[in-house]
Amino acid sequence: MFKKLALSSALALSLTGNAFAADVVIGVPNWISVTAMAHLVKAVFEDNLGLEVELQNATNPIVFEAMDKGTMDIHPEVWLPNQQNLYNTYVEEKGSVVKAPNAVIAFQGLCSTKMTAEKHGITSVSDLTDPTKSKLLDKDGDGKGDLWIGATGWASTNVEKIKAKSYGYDQTLSLIEMDETLAMAELDAAVAQNQPHVFVCWTPHHMFGLHDLVVLEEPAHDPAKWNVIQPTDDPDWLAKSSAPVAWSDTYLHIHYAKALADKQPQAAQILENLKVSTDQVSDMVFEMTVNKVSGEDVARKFIEENGDLVDSWL
Repeated sequence: MFKKLALSSALALSLTGNAFAADVVIGVPNWISVTAMAHLVKAVFEDNLGLEVELQNATNPIVFEAMDKGTMDIHPEVWLPNQQNLYNTYVEEKGSVVKAPNAVIAFQGLCSTKMTAEKHGITSVSDLTDPTKSKLLDKDGDGKGDLWIGATGWASTNVEKIKAKSYGYDQTLSLIEMDETLAMAELDAAVAQNQPHVFVCWTPHHMFGLHDLVVLEEPAHDPAKWNVIQPTDDPDWLAKSSAPVAWSDTYLHIHYAKALADKQPQAAQILENLKVSTDQVSDMVFEMTVNKVSGEDVARKFIEENGDLVDSWL
């Protein structure tokens, strides 16, 4: 399956090591599925193009700015509409970043554990405004329920603050920001201890494969009622925003610097062709999170098991 690298290229690489800058730099924000996709792209480039690929941790705004300036080449998983403001600036207005055409279709919402829904009747976002029910979610003993809304720096975390304000459960719940890994450990503990638990949930992710979860009901998405402003666009973003409806369908696209097509045209073409399913990404996340397999090993396993698919990207 793999295109063999010339012996001279391999020898040159072994002699030079890290003396030269990487051929391609991939920006990696702080969630698990983007890390999985970053390792997959890295492995495909290394195996088939012989490129030296570097992964750099950074926030979404920094990755987009770096792609614009030419210091990073790829963002392997941009969530739309979450990063719509960055898309508008760098893809639509500046034209310095390209959105690859193929998307992973995602879901975003709030979930309760099955026990929370069945025993305590928390099945809708309206239940979160009920003081009696919301107190059941208290984890720190202050008498007020706690709701994980995402990690600091995620665009979706800001949207969840807007939704909480719009529905009114920001008055009955403490909105908690923490790292995804810690939040998933908290979910695991709540299930194991049979404690009520509600939290932000999404696909692709391993959480649905690991636990019985109930998506909280809420009004269907209505674009006319979805007025979301990010803090990078307006310091008064929260007061000016409103979103008393469900998320729209979410699409995850690879984005890359337009300059990559000139610098590494074969790499850019692979990104244009690369396509994976929601289930495939969820499986990679499961392997990394539950089975503690490294991102590199998960990527190698995916390539070995999906040779024809990977060949179709080349």
